[in-house]
Amino acid sequence: MSTYLLLKTLHVLSSVILAGTGFGSFFYLLCANRSRSVPAQAVVVRYVVLADWMFTTPAGFIQPITGFMMMAMAGWSWTAPWIFWSLVLYVLAGACWLPVLWLQLQMRKMAEKAMKSETALPEVYWRYARRWELLGWPAFGSMVAIYFLMVGKPMFGQ
Repeated sequence: MSTYLLLKTLHVLSSVILAGTGFGSFFYLLCANRSRSVPAQAVVVRYVVLADWMFTTPAGFIQPITGFMMMAMAGWSWTAPWIFWSLVLYVLAGACWLPVLWLQLQMRKMAEKAMKSETALPEVYWRYARRWELLGWPAFGSMVAIYFLMVGKPMFGQ
């Protein structure tokens, strides 16, 4: 297998891990929060945090590394419209994801405390959950758009 195809395989696999873990984590924590079951919320948010560290974070670093290496090998410019807009959307998704990490850590602490003390979650948990959800939508939309750009490579009129 050529170096380019190896990089492309890593790029595609890491994109699946990045998007799949992100979409799955979003769905499961959203459902756990909707259930209003503190034990469920505590377990799910704990595993969402773990999944982000084990899967999303490494994939988030592998994506640009393999992408830039393939660009160099193929002679693509970052100013090609499909690459430029993919990078813009990737930065947008990352800008949403960084505060999400902090929110998840705080939500995990609150959910574990509430579960141990058998109390309801504090109002701040719900504020953080709303922010977490609001940040998830543009990140989700960005990732879907990036897939479209990567697969279709539209040139936008060129």
